Amino acid sequence: MSSSVELLRTLVGFDTTSRESNLHLIEFVRDYLAGFDVPCELIYNTERSKANLFATLGPAHLPGIVLSGHTDVVPVDGQPWTLPPFELSERDGKLYGRGTADMKGYIACVLALVPSLVATSLRLPVHIALSYDEEVGCLGVRSLLAVLEQRPVKPLLCIIGEPTQLQPVLGHKGKLAMRCDVHGHACHSAYAPSGVNAIEYAAELIGELGRLGQQLRAGPHDPRFDPPYTTVQTGVISGGKALNIVPADCRFDFEVRALPSQDPAQVAQQLKVYAEQQVLPRMRAVSEQSEIRFSELSAYPGLVTDAQSQAAELIAAFCGSKDFGTVAFGTEGGLFDAVGIPTVVCGPGSMDQGHKPDEFVSLAQLHACDGMLQRMLAFIRA
Repeated sequence: MSSSVELLRTLVGFDTTSRESNLHLIEFVRDYLAGFDVPCELIYNTERSKANLFATLGPAHLPGIVLSGHTDVVPVDGQPWTLPPFELSERDGKLYGRGTADMKGYIACVLALVPSLVATSLRLPVHIALSYDEEVGCLGVRSLLAVLEQRPVKPLLCIIGEPTQLQPVLGHKGKLAMRCDVHGHACHSAYAPSGVNAIEYAAELIGELGRLGQQLRAGPHDPRFDPPYTTVQTGVISGGKALNIVPADCRFDFEVRALPSQDPAQVAQQLKVYAEQQVLPRMRAVSEQSEIRFSELSAYPGLVTDAQSQAAELIAAFCGSKDFGTVAFGTEGGLFDAVGIPTVVCGPGSMDQGHKPDEFVSLAQLHACDGMLQRMLAFIRA
């Protein structure tokens, strides 16, 4: 039987950066499960270059528990790693490598539980759900959920194993990422009034985003989140060719991270109305070809699970803690919840190490996750 550490060593060795295929990891897991006579489903993307995996152990006709994780990791490009990112290194009780915290450590613990699951008579099933492209907008899991939504029996609980230091998390904000393309009219900068300066009009729109953000600071507030209100920020901007040319094009990307009670699309809609009513008419007064276009880059809903729910009671029993919290980062949890699968977030490690050079998970956290899953096993044992 492979331990969680040995399995993590294998998983880290697969470069599953979101821009790459995850099939080598998925095929390893498929073959690993087949070694225990556990069949699984692969749900591919259109190009068949990536896949989700779903497997069931135990009585599939009953509601059970989903152990869910994403297989992709963020890039290491430009980060000052002192250890090889796609090899597992152990130092001072810490396991280093890309994805150790976010979130291959959890997946390794889930896979290490498989021998115990198949050797035990289960009164409830355990489902293993692995997805792709979570890091670029929770893209892959949607096709997996479309399949699960059609099934007559919904699970009792889904545990998303993002790193929370094994503290049970019942909520996170939703996110909407948008792109705005501003097209104006170029001319020589000596005749600037004859042009439509796309950078300046984009800056006006960004300024309006800032004002919308200030309004959101006033509320509504939810003290469970930090910050306790919906936020807006512009993260990327590009435009212009040379200083002596009035720029015809400018592009900027912005995001809204919304409380679960708020719809982030409303903020984007307010900016669109402002663009159409206040900005575009002035641009077209100079050049009728001027345009402002908005496009969605990614979106996922927030998560808020009732602390009095069965899902909360179960994760508290498995973790040994009712100290429920929220996290600032997003997960696939809101998407599971949206199709009727009660969801919590709980996994080994900390997001303080995720996405950084020399990412790590401690051996203590990995073993504690093994313990949490063993308590889950004790609960579902016949």
